Amino acid sequence: MLAYVGLGSNLGDRAGYLLKALSLLSRLEKTRLLRLSPVYETEPVGPPQPLYLNLVAEVDTELSPRAFLEALLTVEQSLGRERKEPWGPRTIDLDLLLYGDLVLQEEGLEVPHPRLSQRAFVLVPLADLIPEGRHPVLGRTFAELLAPLDRKGVRPFVL
Repeated sequence: MLAYVGLGSNLGDRAGYLLKALSLLSRLEKTRLLRLSPVYETEPVGPPQPLYLNLVAEVDTELSPRAFLEALLTVEQSLGRERKEPWGPRTIDLDLLLYGDLVLQEEGLEVPHPRLSQRAFVLVPLADLIPEGRHPVLGRTFAELLAPLDRKGVRPFVL
């Protein structure tokens, strides 16, 4: 199944954490890393904290949505992710954005990601990969969803 994962980091060696997370993602069982968006430096959402680096990875996985999410959480834990406060700073954040065109709402797992359509820091890199892809619930393309959003806080970043 074609899936999209949002990656973000704003503590320590941000680029290093992204690269380590991508390396671990590329080694997940029954999963292939296919393409990456450019990397962006972005303003944080939530309490005052350092700027983020964000990108989106396109992967092909045979894992179920739940198993894939569990694998993403394992990658986060292996890279020191601590969940101290909602929307707080983090070494690494891996969000399952899309899993094919699946619409799923279970405890601890919602696909597509519930705030995907509201966040430029996710939509900019996602639209780089699949601008004509459609949100499975809203039916609009990612380019259309991005158009009205403020992109000031999303700037290209070179690793």
